[in-house]
Amino acid sequence: MALLTLEDLHLSFGGVAALAGVSLEVDAGDFFAIIGPNGAGKTSIFNCISGIYRPNRGRILFNGQDITALRPHRRAVLRIARTFQNIALFKGMTVLDNVKIGRHILLRSGALACGFYYGKAAREELAHRATIEREIIDLLELQDIRHKVVGTLPYGLQKRVELARALALEPVVLLLDEPTAGMNAEETEDMVRFILYVKHSKRLTVVMIEHDMGS
Repeated sequence: MALLTLEDLHLSFGGVAALAGVSLEVDAGDFFAIIGPNGAGKTSIFNCISGIYRPNRGRILFNGQDITALRPHRRAVLRIARTFQNIALFKGMTVLDNVKIGRHILLRSGALACGFYYGKAAREELAHRATIEREIIDLLELQDIRHKVVGTLPYGLQKRVELARALALEPVVLLLDEPTAGMNAEETEDMVRFILYVKHSKRLTVVMIEHDMGS
């Protein structure tokens, strides 16, 4: 059984068909690429998988479960993480704080404890921060900039921070929407190296959108 299955997805905006009968299967451990020109509906596929859009027709199955009607936060609980073609970070926050937000769904402390930040909540937050520092910040070579405000960083580093935030969820499936778009050659080479490394070291299933075959 495939880990992720799309069955005959249709999605329209008014009279414009963004998706018309899209079906695919992604097995656990795959590096699956969705390739096509701009405007072909690639990001619409990701928006359906992550729950931002609900298809007009068709089904989305994850590990055999029909998730077509699930809200985005419920899909995050299933460990489906994504990055965005246009950077979607909190530009006024630090790198570390942006990455920690990606781990929010894993916190178990209640709202009251988190609000007062004491006891179990404080210990849990410190444990999650240690994991992020050890397994994500170091892995993606973000140590020197972890306390810098994201909005002050070069574009290529911001894209790497967005990858780090997605990894903070400890995903089973990682959706990458044109992760090298807008990068220069050196930034692209670095990003490809990091993606391949985290895919193999964390044994992820990766689905990537791309229109540049050279990437």
